[in-house]
Amino acid sequence: MLQAVLGVLIRIISNSYLNVLQKLLTTKGSRSSDVNFYTYLGISILGTLALVFSPQNINTSILFDSTLIYNFIFMGLLGALGNYFIIKALSMGELSSLAPINSYKPVIAMLLAFFYLKEIPSLTAFVGILLIIAGTYFIFGSQKYLNKKAVIYRVLALIASGCEAIFIKKIILLTNIPMSFVLWAFSGLIFSYLFVTIRKEIPKIPSKRELLLLILSVFIMQYSTNFVFSKINVSYALALFQLSTILSVFLGVNIFKEKRFKQKIIASLLMLAGAVIIILT
Repeated sequence: MLQAVLGVLIRIISNSYLNVLQKLLTTKGSRSSDVNFYTYLGISILGTLALVFSPQNINTSILFDSTLIYNFIFMGLLGALGNYFIIKALSMGELSSLAPINSYKPVIAMLLAFFYLKEIPSLTAFVGILLIIAGTYFIFGSQKYLNKKAVIYRVLALIASGCEAIFIKKIILLTNIPMSFVLWAFSGLIFSYLFVTIRKEIPKIPSKRELLLLILSVFIMQYSTNFVFSKINVSYALALFQLSTILSVFLGVNIFKEKRFKQKIIASLLMLAGAVIIILT
């Protein structure tokens, strides 16, 4: 249990900072599709190196399994779409306003996990998820602060990433944490490259410093995500990940000088209460 809690904390911190880096790259003129592609390229290289130094985790026979291939394709498509949509949203809207929208992800994952993985949430956990969702209404009390296009992209991102989580969990069950991470990276790389080629423009290299930090942050975030998924139910894990909202509010206000700090913090604390209920479950 302690390992799962540590994994959740690492995931929360790394996820908040990678969102900051994604926003910084787009504010410096990098296209969302380019940031998406180079992120997957970098973590594919890091993941491959990590797997080479731990060959005991490689099981080549499973690579030709039809079930794994099916999950690999959908994981890559949904992952690349979700990452692109969130980068696009951050390029238009406030970090501290968009982060809470992600609180809807556990609901999507809970429904999918029920039908696909047969994970049944308890009534108490369901109440906790409802509290997390209720916090978003508090944040969006004033419509004048919202960028509607950014909200649409953020909603698309949470739907894609919420669905992606189910396929990630399935591949973890079929393989192991290191191998599932590499498969996740390569599946995302394939589809993010397709998105770039559709535009028929040569992807431009973003700011190298922020890009390298982003790749490292995503590497840490996704590996810790896979670790947590291997320990607890997907819907519970995604609910706990919403604690990153509080950190995102602080980062958005301090780095990008975003407004309505008190209102966003109160809403984030409401989500925290929901997460605590889930933890006690």
